[in-house]
Amino acid sequence: MKIGLLGFGVVGTGVYDIIVSGTTPELSDIEVKRIISLVVPEGFEHLVTKDINDIVNDDEIELVVEAMGGLHPAYEFVMACIEKGKHVVSSNKHLVSNYFVELHEAAVKNGVQLRFTPSTGGGIPWLSSLKRARRSDEIEELWGIVNGTTNFILDSMLKENTDFDVALREAQRLGYAEADPSADIDGLDTQRKCIISANLAFDAIVKEESVPVFGIRNITHDDVEYFTNNGMVCKLFANAGRNEDGSIYAYVAPVLLDKSSLEAGVDSNYNSITYVGKFVGRSTYMGQGAGKFPTGNSVVQDILDTMFDDATLKREYNSVEVNNSLNLHKYYVRTMGKLEAFLDIVEKEEGNSRYITKPVSIACIKALSEELYKDCPQSFFAQIK
Repeated sequence: MKIGLLGFGVVGTGVYDIIVSGTTPELSDIEVKRIISLVVPEGFEHLVTKDINDIVNDDEIELVVEAMGGLHPAYEFVMACIEKGKHVVSSNKHLVSNYFVELHEAAVKNGVQLRFTPSTGGGIPWLSSLKRARRSDEIEELWGIVNGTTNFILDSMLKENTDFDVALREAQRLGYAEADPSADIDGLDTQRKCIISANLAFDAIVKEESVPVFGIRNITHDDVEYFTNNGMVCKLFANAGRNEDGSIYAYVAPVLLDKSSLEAGVDSNYNSITYVGKFVGRSTYMGQGAGKFPTGNSVVQDILDTMFDDATLKREYNSVEVNNSLNLHKYYVRTMGKLEAFLDIVEKEEGNSRYITKPVSIACIKALSEELYKDCPQSFFAQIK
């Protein structure tokens, strides 16, 4: 199969290197014919083009790998390829979460496969396992650590006894965090992966605006010390599942776990993702959630799956109203903001402007946070598992 690469950065070069490595006999059946890249690396002049039409109009190219990132022009390039009858593999969670319906419907209409296993979990076969499980099982809930940057920061704050800013700078030095880390530390990257996972697990169309997000930007050394003294570890979780009435909940929030729990022990930049099936029970997947070769290998696996399975997955996805009012938990709140609208849900005050709430919904906490952030932008919220 001849393929085109859209983007030749970290993931794109990882895909190329794996394909040309010749590690397995299957790889010899894949040939990279064209690469879209604004920069032309030495030795790749014969492959690189800046014109998407060189890939779209090449009938020999049967599949394209989108590893550009961002929404535009990635969306336009991918749609042009799909409409020309080319299969697509994407590692771009921003693209897949925002244009899930449009891409899925276009793929079905044009009889091609759309695969995006690397968009969530990097090198972990999370989405492929989730799709496989739902063929014979009903997914009840899913949760976990899907962002290696935030996990590295939280783990460093715990083990190295460092402040947030110090841990963030170290993550940037090691290449785990971008120069602008907002998407990671504000939970947006986790939100996109939560949406993609929920869509697949529940045959749903979950909209970004319906998924509340709390990040870790405001967590402090004192917060972590408090958690440690109380036998808890903080992790940033994607959460989704079915409520008792059949509706869907989905949100992103820091979660306080018992230090003996499985996820509490997930260190450095690793991911750990779990689903619970009606029949299979709990299944957990752990590994490198990002990186050149873990993500590149996941892309290549999707290419091989496309080569050996030419059946398009024509599954129906239904628009849903996300209901975050029925899933109740206690929350840790640290704030210096005004408490008038807050006191009726406080179970106990822990001192130093720390509070533990009664069991309330994420919707309730999200509404509360919007008020407290006005008075105290440094407020921090975490669900207690």
